[in-house]
Amino acid sequence: MSNSKIPVLFIGHGSPMNAVEDNRFVRGWRELAQKIPRPDAILCVSAHWETWGTLVTGGEDPRTIHDFGGFPQAMYEMEYPAPGSPALAEKVRTLVQSTQVGLDTDWGFDHGSWSVLSRMYPDAKIPVIQLSLDYTQPADFHYRLARELAPLREEGILILGSGNIVHNLRRMALKNNDYATFNEPFALDWAVEADQILKRLIRERKYADLVNYRNLGPAVQLAVPTPEHYLPMLYVLALQEDNEEVEMFNDEPLAGSVTMTSLVIQ
Repeated sequence: MSNSKIPVLFIGHGSPMNAVEDNRFVRGWRELAQKIPRPDAILCVSAHWETWGTLVTGGEDPRTIHDFGGFPQAMYEMEYPAPGSPALAEKVRTLVQSTQVGLDTDWGFDHGSWSVLSRMYPDAKIPVIQLSLDYTQPADFHYRLARELAPLREEGILILGSGNIVHNLRRMALKNNDYATFNEPFALDWAVEADQILKRLIRERKYADLVNYRNLGPAVQLAVPTPEHYLPMLYVLALQEDNEEVEMFNDEPLAGSVTMTSLVIQ
C-alpha cells in the first residue's frame, strides 16, 4: 500500500449468477480480497438501491434482498447474514454535510452488494451498510458527496462501489439468445469505443470529464443510458488521493453491451 489508508474498490458486478457460479470474475474478486487488508466494516454503494434523497441502512440484522426474477431457485435461497452497523450509519450521517442523509432500517443487502461480498468475504462476519443513490441528483452531486466519506478510509472502512462502467441491457447481444453465453467475451463496436474512452479518462485522472459523461459522445451515451450502474464508479474515483494509483482487473466486455471492469485504488 502507498499509505495507511484502506483501498477503495469499484466492482463490475455483472449478472446476479456470479453469486453461485465459479468463474474468472469471481476468482478475481476472491484474489483481491486476499490481497488487501481485511476491513473492519464495509460501506457499499450499489447500483440497485436508488431512492428519493440519500439514505443509509441502519438496521442491526439487514435482510438479503432477492431483487431479480427468472433465475434458478438456488439464487432465491441465497442468504448473506452479515451484521449491519448502526454506529457506522450514524457516522456517515455526521460526515456528510452536503445533504441530509436519512436512516433506513428496512432495506438490507441488494444483489449489487451481496452477490459480490458473498464471494469476497463468504464468512459474512464483517459489518456492512449501504448508502443509496439519490436518483434526483446529477453526477457531480454524487462525486462531491463521495469526497466527504474520505475519513472512513483512515478507520478501516472499505468503501465499495458496485455497478458496471458500460451497462446497457437493452442492447445485449447474446449468441443464439442463449443466456449461457452471457459471460463469453464480446463487445459491440459502440461499447468498445465507450470502454476505451472511459478507461482512458480514468487513467489520465480526468474525472471532471467522467462526471460530465453525457458530453462524451454517442458511444458513451449508449454505454450509460441510465446512471445507476455508472455512479458507483464515481464514488470510488472521488476518493483517490494524489499519491494513489488505479489498478484495473476483470477488464472484459460481455454480452455485447456490458463491461466487468473493476478498479482498486491504493
